[in-house]
Amino acid sequence: MASSKETFNKKEKEKKKKEKKAAKAERSELRKMNAKKGADLEDMLAYVDEFGNLTSVPLDYKNKKETSLDEIRISVPTLEEREQTALNKGKIKYFNQDKGFGFISDQQSGKDVFFHVNSLVHPVQENDRVTYELTRGKKGPEAQNVVKL
Repeated sequence: MASSKETFNKKEKEKKKKEKKAAKAERSELRKMNAKKGADLEDMLAYVDEFGNLTSVPLDYKNKKETSLDEIRISVPTLEEREQTALNKGKIKYFNQDKGFGFISDQQSGKDVFFHVNSLVHPVQENDRVTYELTRGKKGPEAQNVVKL
């Protein structure tokens, strides 16, 4: 008796092909049903709200807030504004006089801040309490104008 030329694997592969083809046809039909060909321009527009988020609703200009040009700042703070900034307080955690650098443990955050000998106003030692201005250095936050309390 002759055996069938179709093996189990061939039958499974054909079955999977038919399932994939049916799923593809179903997805195609769904796309055709949901297609908005010839949609109005209003349906395709997107608006940006005052916070920069995209919305489908246009802005209501009746509640518009007026802003004067003096309130808008796009420059570096003036010298007076920089002097008004609060000084940070901390304690010198490590200081190497020979190499000329050290670290201050910030009183509020507890983080260590690097400082260089050139930024010292008065000579300091380890465990001295100091005030300083926090600036951005090459490798992170850096203390400037370090003053011993």
